[in-house]
Amino acid sequence: MKQEYKKYMGLAGWLFVLYLCIRYWDYFINLVFIGIQAASPLILGAIIAYMLNIIMNFFERHYLKQCRFQVVISQKRMICMLLSFISLAGIIFLIFHLVLPELVNCFKELLKKGPAVIEEIYISLRNNTNLTEYMEILDKNVTLDQEMLEEKIEQAIGVLLNGVGGVMNSVILAVTSLVSWVVTLMVGVIFSIYLLIGKERIGQQIKLLICTYLSKYHTKIFYVANVVNDSFHNFIVGQCTEAVILGSLCITGMWLCRFPYAVMIGVLVGFTALIPIAGAYIGAGVGAFMIFTVAPIKAVFFLVFIVVLQQLEGNLIYPRVVGNSIGLPGIWVLAAITIGGGILGIGGMLVAVPLTAAFYQLLREDVYDRNKIEVIEETLEEEKEES
Repeated sequence: MKQEYKKYMGLAGWLFVLYLCIRYWDYFINLVFIGIQAASPLILGAIIAYMLNIIMNFFERHYLKQCRFQVVISQKRMICMLLSFISLAGIIFLIFHLVLPELVNCFKELLKKGPAVIEEIYISLRNNTNLTEYMEILDKNVTLDQEMLEEKIEQAIGVLLNGVGGVMNSVILAVTSLVSWVVTLMVGVIFSIYLLIGKERIGQQIKLLICTYLSKYHTKIFYVANVVNDSFHNFIVGQCTEAVILGSLCITGMWLCRFPYAVMIGVLVGFTALIPIAGAYIGAGVGAFMIFTVAPIKAVFFLVFIVVLQQLEGNLIYPRVVGNSIGLPGIWVLAAITIGGGILGIGGMLVAVPLTAAFYQLLREDVYDRNKIEVIEETLEEEKEES
């Protein structure tokens, strides 16, 4: 009786909390967003730590496992963490070093050719006889009122002044956002270092809390956490591997086809390919624009090349590298990207796929176990009837 009373009281408490969330939904959502915004440096640090932990485990398993130097063994965690940060920073630096100079040269070329293109358009318009005749007729039939002209000039000056004020406000806002982002990144990096140094101790503390307060469900919680962790780990490793393969193929194909900016566009396509399915097309769009500034005809052939490369990647590479690692059919990958992107943008695309893969695996195993139990029960009933 006492246990049933506690059970119903707990259910009533959860129903009351649900009622408060529905009744004060706007306040609840605002409170959640405020909490996420306040904890954004810690969330960023946890994400950085999780990604670096994959690299760190790689160094610990393969490079420092058989080391015999006592100094290195005693500082194994710090050395692997330092190597992980250097590796990630080196990759980011290499991408920017390959992309930014070529991007600047592309814009310089565009600015250099811009005046000549504008002048050519002006000459073609001036030599257009039909347009000249129309302007002459318009000049004869239209008369300007002096007061109206002054009023329009004053309005234009007011709009210009407001525009200057808006630009200043935009600059101040951009500088403030940049400083805030830098501070958030620094706090996130520091927090990630603390997480990586004490990851075993933190893991044991979390397990102890779950076993203490959720003792009835701790087995299921640990199992779900392991499935989600494996899904994210396999997705990150598979997606990075697929991006490297796609970028290398793009560089090689562009070099063979004599397309300009081969290395830069290949690196950009590989980097944007970290976003599943649609990412490579984003990089290809930027690459096509850059090639268009140099050779418009080659830009068209480049788009054809990217479509063929994406078909090869989508049908052969991605299913074997990423699809098999996360165990999620292509239709559900597309659905996860669509829904995740609609809710949280690019970040939602990256998170939705491994979460959907984890949910798919858990649901599949649960359905299999339930059907297996039903089959066993039916078999036992048939054996009883026969006997």
